[in-house]
Amino acid sequence: MHLTIFDAAAILIVLTALFAYLNLRFVKLPRSVGLTIMGALGAFAVIGLDRLLPESRLGEEVIGFIAGIDFHRTLMEGMLSFLLFAGGLHVSWSDLRRARWPVLGLSTIGVLLSTGIVGGGFYALAQLVGIPISLIWCLVFGALISPTDPIAVMDVLKRAEVGDTLKATVAGESLFNDGVGVVVFGILLAAAVSGETLSLASAGGYFMREAVGGLVLGLLTGWIAFRAMRSIDDYQTEVLISLALVMGGYALSHWIGVSGPVAMATAGLVIGNAGVAHAMSDTTRDYLLKFWSLIDDILNAILFLLIGLEVVTIDLESGSLLLGLLVIPLLLAARTLSVLGPLTAMRPLLDLGRLAPPILIWGGLRGGISVALALSLPFTEQRSPLLAATYFVVLFAVIVQGGTIAWLIEWQKRKAAG
Repeated sequence: MHLTIFDAAAILIVLTALFAYLNLRFVKLPRSVGLTIMGALGAFAVIGLDRLLPESRLGEEVIGFIAGIDFHRTLMEGMLSFLLFAGGLHVSWSDLRRARWPVLGLSTIGVLLSTGIVGGGFYALAQLVGIPISLIWCLVFGALISPTDPIAVMDVLKRAEVGDTLKATVAGESLFNDGVGVVVFGILLAAAVSGETLSLASAGGYFMREAVGGLVLGLLTGWIAFRAMRSIDDYQTEVLISLALVMGGYALSHWIGVSGPVAMATAGLVIGNAGVAHAMSDTTRDYLLKFWSLIDDILNAILFLLIGLEVVTIDLESGSLLLGLLVIPLLLAARTLSVLGPLTAMRPLLDLGRLAPPILIWGGLRGGISVALALSLPFTEQRSPLLAATYFVVLFAVIVQGGTIAWLIEWQKRKAAG
């Protein structure tokens, strides 16, 4: 049976709704954690059914369906624009302005530090387990695994009594390090594929064009949408303008060669602050924020289900399995250094308090963006171990780190009060 795009979307929505209900009704884990676990367990259960019933080909069809989903295109050219815009909508400009130095440091210096540390350590671990991977491909892995995904953490922070500046730091870092990480990944991947020596001048020029160009595009398109919203008072049209801003702005970023993730995060900040404060009536504000909150919730639920389902498509060998396990402590060490370095350097400008380092370190989850970037790698002998390592890191981050971050925050708060 040939599945249409609508069929595939329907299957994903039905599975997401079913697993979200079961998790909320019986399991009661954080939604991102519960959906990832259920997606993986459900996929493995179907595969196991084929072993019990040799005549069944259900598992084969499920693997074919999952493998047929272009995860990279689905996320990077579709979902990501909506997710980053919705994330930007809910970040207060005043809070972000107070946290601007930590956000700037963590989303630039922190990403570059993490890329170098993880890349070098991954190269050493690969040699240790006997998998030949060149250093440039290890740095590609360092870049794709460095962007953080704060979904599970922000859900906990909303309920926890932590400072608004710390919340803005977590949200702001994730908004902008996605864009920076994608740009660094593109630079390193181009060098790895071409085999040419990486030029700092060309890399710097590419980075500035993508990152700064994305920032300018986001400000410009956000300002145009703001002016349009300010000149009318009709909530249906204004919600439609916000939708056009996201889809049209992201498409435009591809056409002119700038970073779409940076552009959409910036546009979200413009509409979520200037737009909400000065261009909308109370009715419009209520409809628009609820619309984007619902879009955000639905897409994130589907994203984490996809992460769980995609696990079964990986071809795991013993060497890749060992490498994937060893890379988890490496990444935690790299995250610690890439957080403590910028925070220590910026302490004279802003001290986020004792809660910030453990929350930022343990809350630096890797998620769908890392998986999408890994799946976009060309089909070379380097791809399989890099993809396996990415999945191990993401599953550990979502299930273990995401599942224990609330406990960590409460423990740190008791420790500070104690």
